[in-house]
Amino acid sequence: MTVVEFDPPERFILGTVGPAGQRTFFLQASDATRRVQVSLEKLHAQVLAERIGELLDQVAGLEATVAAAAEAADNAPLDTPIAEDFRVQALALSWDGERHVVLIEAHDHDPDEIDEGEATPELNSLRVSLGPAPARAFARRCETVVRAGRPACPFCGGAIDADGHICPRANGYKR
Repeated sequence: MTVVEFDPPERFILGTVGPAGQRTFFLQASDATRRVQVSLEKLHAQVLAERIGELLDQVAGLEATVAAAAEAADNAPLDTPIAEDFRVQALALSWDGERHVVLIEAHDHDPDEIDEGEATPELNSLRVSLGPAPARAFARRCETVVRAGRPACPFCGGAIDADGHICPRANGYKR
């Protein structure tokens, strides 16, 4: 099993490649000597942002305020070239109370389903430690990136492409 750890990273961001409706989401972690890029589903990014916000609201207090996050914000695009190291299958989020950091883990496998006695293919994981302010800034960026996609139809909630969409709630009329 390969675990790449950034404690802390110089940069940890979420970004996308491709036009709205065809975007691929990437987590990118880097320091002075290496960069890891993993792809994930939009829903993973959305849930990760929500859970980080909830976690920080419960445990971090003033260190993770919106003002502190604004100072730590990274609004620059993904570093290039972009090459997927692995595709995320599972995410884990925790709080290290001793070190006062948020731990984010991205796995290309489900850690709960690994059988230690079985021969398994090479498994990969990314582990990132972030202080409260950078974690809040990361969560806010995730929310912004997720919202930047296609708008939702007010009737059915489905995504509206640039050329519209067939809305089942409007009896199949194009919106």
